[in-house]
Amino acid sequence: MSRPTIKPYGAWESPISAHDVAAGGIRIGQVAMDGHDVYWVEGRPSEGGRNVVVRSTGHGAEDVTPPPFNARTRVHEYGGGAFTVERGTVFFSHDGDGRLYRQETGGPPQPITPEDQRRYADLTADRRRERLICVQEDHRGEGEPENTLVAVPLGGGEPEQLFSGTDFVSSPRLSPDGTCLAWLSWNHPNMPWDGCDLWLAGIAADGRLEEPDHVVGGTDESIFQPAWSPDGLLHFVSDRTGWWNLYRWRNGTVEPLFQREAEFGLPQWVFGKSTYGFVGADRIACTGFEQGAWRLWLLDTASGGAEPIPLPCTEISDIQAHDGVATFTAGSPVQRVDVVRLDVHRRETQVLSGDGGKIAPAAIAKPEAITFPT
Repeated sequence: MSRPTIKPYGAWESPISAHDVAAGGIRIGQVAMDGHDVYWVEGRPSEGGRNVVVRSTGHGAEDVTPPPFNARTRVHEYGGGAFTVERGTVFFSHDGDGRLYRQETGGPPQPITPEDQRRYADLTADRRRERLICVQEDHRGEGEPENTLVAVPLGGGEPEQLFSGTDFVSSPRLSPDGTCLAWLSWNHPNMPWDGCDLWLAGIAADGRLEEPDHVVGGTDESIFQPAWSPDGLLHFVSDRTGWWNLYRWRNGTVEPLFQREAEFGLPQWVFGKSTYGFVGADRIACTGFEQGAWRLWLLDTASGGAEPIPLPCTEISDIQAHDGVATFTAGSPVQRVDVVRLDVHRRETQVLSGDGGKIAPAAIAKPEAITFPT
């Protein structure tokens, strides 16, 4: 039996090289689906940290936004939610000037907002009215910037204010038939994970919002990720039980969908985060943090059943779903975070964002989740 070699701390030889570390340095974030095409943002150290919108049609990945465009927003300073896609057209915020840009397939980006001290984030397309609905942060005045919901013409022009009067807003989400808008708001001194409000308003014939109704939330209830099912039911995550769990708003009543001692929400440091998506009218792919790791479930909202989907990862986020397919970011202690496509029917997964280089599992100390009474 060989004796172990004893060396001073810091002098140990490692099979992990600087090249291995750099190969996994690309930051993956904000996944979007346009039909079955999948888009995401890559933050690339090799390009000075430039954030690039990337597209996969299932046959390899390709860059969408060209240099020097940097798909990033600084709304709330932390940013997030910097792009959206609608019928092959990408709309994104450019960090260089804070403006919104429109990019048709194969064409160059074109600005659609004025060049001034306004920033934009959390974009959703309203094709029925040929506009984007998004968060606007206005730095043109004195003191703290003003946060509002605005509508931006797809062809460019002055944004039209839709909602104001609160310190912060996020998550504008349009119903599938385009008749209603849901969003979140909160006020100082709260952060959104302390407490925030979910609002719902009809959209008038002239595109303005009707008087909003308060759905749920308050100073002591945190709401996360309002979203609409394909058949037009409003869903959201609430921590009303002490755990962030999934609920549905139907006929003026809050209905719990999946009660579990797990966190299905995230602190809203950035815009555009998601932990669930609809693979069908009554089927939801969702991820929750439970006993030290993120896990994936498939919910049947008609029967109330919840099926765990085993995956070799401990970190799952940015879920988007469409017609039996879920895409999300996923990683583990031995694999960098990548974009993964899951065929729900076949239970087959595919990595879309390429291989950032693998490190031998034996070279990595794997964490072990433990629980104990306190």
